[in-house]
Amino acid sequence: MAGGRTVSRTAHFALHRLPFGAPPQSPSETGPGSKRSQALFAVEGEPWLGTIVPKRWARRAVTRNTIKRQIDAVSLDIEAHLPAAVHVVRLRAGFDKAQFPSATSVPLKRAVRAELQQLFAGALK
Repeated sequence: MAGGRTVSRTAHFALHRLPFGAPPQSPSETGPGSKRSQALFAVEGEPWLGTIVPKRWARRAVTRNTIKRQIDAVSLDIEAHLPAAVHVVRLRAGFDKAQFPSATSVPLKRAVRAELQQLFAGALK
């Protein structure tokens, strides 16, 4: 995440944070020929959360959707404790297909949820 920093990392996930009001990387990023900086987000005051689950690490769409749903579920529990900033959860490694052969298995969901709880706990320290 350009301009943000990694605040927590686990074996499969990374959590990045960018404070509100952080300017874009360069003035040209606000539009063609623009010389002025522009706010990245219009509404501030509560945490925003985004997810990045690339095909590189989760080939099947059903697996990507399962992981995204787990991220949403865990983030709802922890959202009140996060600082007001933009947060991005990024899948940075794939889960072993030998250990989790089914794309939506209960063991996969449990493993993802446990690791996400660890990720968010690391961010709150």
